[in-house]
Amino acid sequence: MRTEKETELKRSLRQRHMTMISLGGVIGAGLFVGSGAVMNQTGPAAFLSYLLAGALVVLVMRMLGEMAVANPAVGSFIEYCRKALGPRAGFTIGWLYWWFWAIVLAIEAVAGATILQRWLPGVPVWAMSLGVMVLLTATNLVSVRSYGEFEFWFASIKVAAIIVFIAILAGYLLGIGAGDSPGLSNLTAHGGFAPKGGVTILSGVVIVVFAFVGAEIVTIAAAEADEPERAVARATNQVVWRVLVFYVLAVFLIVCVVPWDDTKLGDSPFIAALDRIGIPGSADIMNAIVVTAVLSCLNSGIYVASRMLFALARRGDAPQRLVELNGRGVPVAAILLSVSVGFLSVIFDAISPNKVFLFLVNSSGAVALFCYVLIAAAELRMRRRLEAEEPERLKLRMWLFPWLTYASIAGMVAVIVAMAFVKDVRSQLIPSFVSLAVVLGAAYLRYRQPAVQRAPTGAQPSRT
Repeated sequence: MRTEKETELKRSLRQRHMTMISLGGVIGAGLFVGSGAVMNQTGPAAFLSYLLAGALVVLVMRMLGEMAVANPAVGSFIEYCRKALGPRAGFTIGWLYWWFWAIVLAIEAVAGATILQRWLPGVPVWAMSLGVMVLLTATNLVSVRSYGEFEFWFASIKVAAIIVFIAILAGYLLGIGAGDSPGLSNLTAHGGFAPKGGVTILSGVVIVVFAFVGAEIVTIAAAEADEPERAVARATNQVVWRVLVFYVLAVFLIVCVVPWDDTKLGDSPFIAALDRIGIPGSADIMNAIVVTAVLSCLNSGIYVASRMLFALARRGDAPQRLVELNGRGVPVAAILLSVSVGFLSVIFDAISPNKVFLFLVNSSGAVALFCYVLIAAAELRMRRRLEAEEPERLKLRMWLFPWLTYASIAGMVAVIVAMAFVKDVRSQLIPSFVSLAVVLGAAYLRYRQPAVQRAPTGAQPSRT
């Protein structure tokens, strides 16, 4: 039987890794490319959709921060849900979150390969997708330190690109450099601030919220950080300005520079804005940055999915083979199983893109929101328990508890319900509930007898 030491992840991630993981986790291709669709639907008011969606994610991160700082030895929100809501909740959130990222691997690999094909037109998309996945799988197999280094540089490029982009657009609007600044006229000059009605701001939230998924990765990586409590507290405290600067401010500047109904917004609004200003080679520059964002997301997806399986296996909720570590502290089997789903999905994209692959993609659509609802419910119960039994452990607190927690749950449930009425995401709703039903059924079977609720040897001891 394995001891806890034999299944202990190595704490190889330094503070600089954790800083960039927390910064990069909230910046993905959804910002660089997906924001165009939101602008076309919502108009100049699109930045309000980002503000509202970002507020939900900020609240979720604050809840995670509260639980993580109160339970510094715990490396995953699987354990928060298990302790607060019971073993079935831990099982459910772990497998749902793993499934979400396993599918994201394929989505990001295909997206990155599609962009790379513009420079390598003779190479099939499926071949480049598999090649990219092999490269980043190898990186994750070397050590957690190599994952941290790759993510450090990927995130650094993304952050630097957005900062430079914001500086260029702000300078242009202020009249610095060549060209006539439109000022704030584009906010109202093309049909008004919300030309298709105020309700599109709310429907935009439904699309936008999925772009923020990944902000919570830092709380998972904390299990392998040399200063986990400091890293999580810092990341959750800084998520507010990251959302405001990287998303809300960037989108606000774009809608000021580019008319919302410009046809270029169908591609990347970042390219459209740089073209409008007259930056040479803007398409190639932004495509290179988007590829970096995709590789970053893929790199983190492999890491997160494997650690979810590892955490599940430690509690006996996944095959024990997945809890084994190599000499460098890497859960090799968990990584290989996670990427195998991505590899198969890429193959399905090549042979059945409009049926099998489309269903797989849709089946993960609302899954992250299901996980966020469980996190909020866990915080609600754990906070009350800690206030009654160990209030000294509440060093980082959720704002306006319990009202903002209730508001967060209501907001996320509203987004899930609204998915049925928003054309762009409606097709994801039923397959996502199929995924939820399958995992809930498996959880019922796993814990239908009291005897199986005992954690296997090697699990972390409960602190509550």
